[in-house]
Amino acid sequence: MRIRLLSLALFLASATVFAQDYFPTNTGVKSKNNNYTAFTNAKIFVTPTQVVENGTLLIKNGKVVQVGKSVTVPKNTVTVNLKGKSIYPSFIDIYSDFGVKKPKASGGRSTQYEATRHGYYWNDHIMPENNAISVFKFDAKKAAEYQKAGFGVVNSHIQDGIARGTGILVTLNDDGTNSDRILDDKSAQYFSLTRSAIKKQSYPSSLMGSLALLRQMYSDAAWYANGNSDTKDLSLEALNKNKGLVQIFEAGDKGHALRADKIGDANNIQYVILAGGNEYESIADIKATNATYIVPINFPDAYDVSNPYQADNVSLADMRRWNQAPSNPKVLADNSVPFTFTTYDLKSPAAFKSKLLKAIAYGLPKTKALEALTTVPAQILGKSNQIGSLKSGSYANFLITSGDVFDKNTTLYENWVQGQKNVITDKDVKDINGTYNLAVDGTTYKLEIKGATDKPSATLKQDSTTIKSKFSYKENWIDLAFATNEGEKRYRMTGIVTPNSNNISGKLVLPNGTESTFVATKTGDVDKKEKEKKKKETTTPDLMPVTYPNVGYGYANKPKQENILFKNATVWTSEDAGILKNTDVLVKKGKIVKIGANLSAGGATVIDATGKHLTAGIIDEHSHIAGLSINEGGQNSSAEVKMEDVVDNEDVDIYRNLAGGVTTIQLLHGSANPIGGRSALLKLKWGESADEMIYDNSPKFIKFALGENVKQSNWGSRSRFPQTRMGVEQMFIDYFQRGKEYDEKKKSGEPYRYDEEMEVIAEIINGERFISCHSYVQSEINMLMKVAEKFNFKVNTFTHILEGYKVADKMKEHGVGASTFSDWWAYKYEVNDAIPYNAAIMQSQGVTVAINSDDAEMSRRLNQEAAKTVKYGDMTELEAWKMVTINPAKLLHLDNRVGSIKEGKDADLVLWNNHPLSVYAKAEKTLIEGVVYFDLEKDKQQRTAIKNERNKLITMMLEEKEGGKPTQKPIKKQKPKFHCDTMDAEW
Repeated sequence: MRIRLLSLALFLASATVFAQDYFPTNTGVKSKNNNYTAFTNAKIFVTPTQVVENGTLLIKNGKVVQVGKSVTVPKNTVTVNLKGKSIYPSFIDIYSDFGVKKPKASGGRSTQYEATRHGYYWNDHIMPENNAISVFKFDAKKAAEYQKAGFGVVNSHIQDGIARGTGILVTLNDDGTNSDRILDDKSAQYFSLTRSAIKKQSYPSSLMGSLALLRQMYSDAAWYANGNSDTKDLSLEALNKNKGLVQIFEAGDKGHALRADKIGDANNIQYVILAGGNEYESIADIKATNATYIVPINFPDAYDVSNPYQADNVSLADMRRWNQAPSNPKVLADNSVPFTFTTYDLKSPAAFKSKLLKAIAYGLPKTKALEALTTVPAQILGKSNQIGSLKSGSYANFLITSGDVFDKNTTLYENWVQGQKNVITDKDVKDINGTYNLAVDGTTYKLEIKGATDKPSATLKQDSTTIKSKFSYKENWIDLAFATNEGEKRYRMTGIVTPNSNNISGKLVLPNGTESTFVATKTGDVDKKEKEKKKKETTTPDLMPVTYPNVGYGYANKPKQENILFKNATVWTSEDAGILKNTDVLVKKGKIVKIGANLSAGGATVIDATGKHLTAGIIDEHSHIAGLSINEGGQNSSAEVKMEDVVDNEDVDIYRNLAGGVTTIQLLHGSANPIGGRSALLKLKWGESADEMIYDNSPKFIKFALGENVKQSNWGSRSRFPQTRMGVEQMFIDYFQRGKEYDEKKKSGEPYRYDEEMEVIAEIINGERFISCHSYVQSEINMLMKVAEKFNFKVNTFTHILEGYKVADKMKEHGVGASTFSDWWAYKYEVNDAIPYNAAIMQSQGVTVAINSDDAEMSRRLNQEAAKTVKYGDMTELEAWKMVTINPAKLLHLDNRVGSIKEGKDADLVLWNNHPLSVYAKAEKTLIEGVVYFDLEKDKQQRTAIKNERNKLITMMLEEKEGGKPTQKPIKKQKPKFHCDTMDAEW
């Protein structure tokens, strides 16, 4: 039971201590307590680095008056002797929803395309006008939970939406009122990447949509602030009004933290970022953000891997996360990344201490831990003169403990908030932990008492036999009952613990009911085994090394660029030179520098390629691997979204594609809408960051789509325009006309509202961005070419294009290329007319043709897909090979850099152990810019290393379970294989 005690002077004035001085009172005498309280002889942590031994803390009216070794104690002072005890500033959590009801989501897919509010922003998920103070209700029960965990102040907000409004900074003082507790009613402005749970507007429906919406929101806010809008927008007014506050962004993942930081940098905002706990995996990039992080410590429990079949469901990445996550705070500290802690995502604040102690066991210095809970959060909020320390003038928010606050066995006695005492554990209860000789009825037993000071447990033994007993300790009284000889003799005793003796004595009731006395004589401290166990628990655990990326098949060290000479290979140039036998290729500084016979290595690594084939790296013009999000289907055009925003550099399909000889892909938006998002052209640099995978000076592409998907034939939706193929045409005309008018106004020099969507449409009209269009039916293919010609631009590529053979002559005339499947057909109604001769027929008409995958599995064997054109179209082997190398390079406007083996081009190469069009061919080495990103022999070593690491981690998790620590059920977490129609909500 939680006991609340006040010193006598404070108790007499408790009704009025926190009343505002101009408020009348009708319940008693209106008086104010001006007494001091002095805490003497304590070890006082004024700040984490300023410690006073045997010091005095003097408080009055809820604030610190003075602290130090030589403090003058006034006459009207209540003095509390804390000899042997410690005082710390109470903790601060700046990311909570304390006192704010959590919004609840209602199920079902939304078909609401317009905003429901008038006078606010056009998107319902943007709600900066919300203020936590308007819905705040103090929760005494929750406050008590926080107090028990050491917290005195929390920063709360409405955790709903992308722009969430302002927060509230409140003390956990349940003896006062909101007029006392609330330190700041607009403490920060909050943002996230997560749409509102209660708002139903369909856009954004994806991660990239959320990012695009934030970009447009900030642009609109600047436009509005300059007085350019003719209408009232209370959302933008609030956003602009609160831009001077601390800006806190809920990222929840290392990658999202980097994405948020880019948004901030573009708008001159330095966010404080809610971390995801995996920042240690990309610490250099995290440090480069220059952000302060709010770090959750919801470290995962070990998996219960006792069943080997279920253990197979746990990925190596998840096993590593369990092992490595507790090191995250230490890694942040070691790299001078400022951070604070939060209870966010813990089941309750009660779990906080054990998680924090785990981080300390993993090497986090205790001083850094204390800073992260006190001075750092105070600095973030600009409240260092009020909270986070015990300097004069600060609020009297402090903890009284039995010792080191970060020791497992330390007891938290009291948590004072604004000068009000909250008793957590009675500090006057004596610690009776130890071993005793218990003399009962002529027999001596061994009694061992251990555990928390206020609630220890006891073990009773006779010789080596443990005797079942019942023990309790409360208010310095113990009760002990036990039975011997299988319950034949029962003993009951109650004893008093006195402050001046280590022994315990009291009344004993014998089995026959006779009353007697007992004595428990203390013989020593807790058993050495207990100390050894404690020592073992504080030993730094065995950490698995972080790899790049930190998943299976990640590299211990990022591969480096090499100078390499391939000797005596069969070289498939994909150029006019054709296929060269017994030829050498020299690679230096990431480029192909020489092709010929008997070349000199000049210090380069020599690879004997005799009997092997060297080709340019395969290029997949249509891919959905390496993406976190594929469709933004919340509206009929998503030209504002960027696939570059959602590159997943940890997708294992990158590695698998490298094993299949693929070096470049176009990561395309899906086909959820007629005008999709902008593409990302990627080099599959396994182990590098997402940004490092994106092509430098990348040509600009965008995904368009036609047919069943965009008119939602199979989606069950009937409310989004367009619903017919005719409507698709009219939508294109409308958007291009609007884009043309937008561009004209922009070029006129008149003020204009920046519209990221219209910027992209204007780029298309101006020939600065190229269309890759999902297409099937000949009528629609003709339609889009005619629409493009009406606005004086050309479609760059029709992808899929399974009826291309019907309109190949018109495609040639228009100047559009084709990227198609080798032999997929009849998987939906609009592809019933597809034929496997499609690629060859289009090629015969002068159309540049590529074979693509649109599938994570097929992309690993595009060499075999290209080979099918030899069978179905009598293509030459070289022309077939060009369909996965130089032809897609041409379609992507990259043919001056990749796609063939030519001097001066990037050294994106594949060494095959067999004819590259053969089903028996394996990529032995795959290079990108002279870096070997896949090596068949090293792959074999990787497989062995993965097996050994899994076995080691499984053993460690089994030990956790055997040691009685909590475990979680193995769950198979598998990223789905994305296709054109995959929606974010589906996974």
